[in-house]
Amino acid sequence: MSVLLGILALVLTVAPGAWAHESRPAYLEINETTAGRYDVLWRTPLLSGMRLPVTLRFPDEVRTVTGPVVRDLSDSLVECRLIEAPGAGLAGQRVEFVGLQATITDVLVRVALRDGRRVTALVHPSQPWIEIAAVRGPLARALGYFTAGVHHILLGVDHLLFVLGLLLIVKDRWTLAKTISAFTLAHSITLAVATLGHASAPAGPLNAAIALSILFLGPEIVRAWRGETSFTLRHPWVVAFVFGLLHGFGFASGLTTLGLPAGEIPLALLMFNVGVEVGQLAFVVLILLLERAFRVLEVRWPRLVERLPAYAVGSLGAFWTFQRIGSLLMGAR
Repeated sequence: MSVLLGILALVLTVAPGAWAHESRPAYLEINETTAGRYDVLWRTPLLSGMRLPVTLRFPDEVRTVTGPVVRDLSDSLVECRLIEAPGAGLAGQRVEFVGLQATITDVLVRVALRDGRRVTALVHPSQPWIEIAAVRGPLARALGYFTAGVHHILLGVDHLLFVLGLLLIVKDRWTLAKTISAFTLAHSITLAVATLGHASAPAGPLNAAIALSILFLGPEIVRAWRGETSFTLRHPWVVAFVFGLLHGFGFASGLTTLGLPAGEIPLALLMFNVGVEVGQLAFVVLILLLERAFRVLEVRWPRLVERLPAYAVGSLGAFWTFQRIGSLLMGAR
């Protein structure tokens, strides 16, 4: 298994460094206040300190009445404006997200019309626009949050590398089950706590700590190969739980940055968490299936290749740790 996981770890390392937990979605909220007039809130995450290069494009006949007024937050930029759409308003119209196709970021869209219709949708880079037309019920909204959770874990390279590191230090399936369950329980706790507003963690120190959790596993993988032992190797589920609490705050950024209304949070929290767990489980199952296929085929690897897993996990963890600590120090000046 260690050889296969090392190859997969190297595949993940070719992803841009910004992918490491920088897949927070953008958020667009449109509320019709009077006939044909809409309050617009457009929130874009800051990616490595830079604004997401995506802009809104409304139909040509839409006129901006006031704004936009821009507010700088620690992790995002918020634009507020008032627009006016003649005739039937925005119903049946298309709103485009220019530049989204060049990113890995989704956009959560919520629209409230005066006739009671509510539209909630998740816009992907592969189709960077939305048509404000059909009514979307609770099932459609739940699917949108579920999809956002799956995307968040599968695009969060640092989370996946941490899971890879855990797989490399466990010795049997029962230990694997306990370790992954502990990680799941821990990040579910902090995901819920942070989303409900009971606790929070600053993005900079949090991302540095998440990187440090990956770096921590590198030496443990080497110890496992040498036949040595440590508390982590004897009780990997304990380490998974402790660091899982950190990763849960990271997962929460996918929801807390959206500024969801209170009535939408329970559904969003539940389905986003389910999406994260499904994505994580799919990743683990894929690795186990590939590992079994390699074992059945009796593939033999050079010794150098067999050493790659620890180097990939440890080196990338070290790079992210120094990069993120450096960003913190530069920002403190």
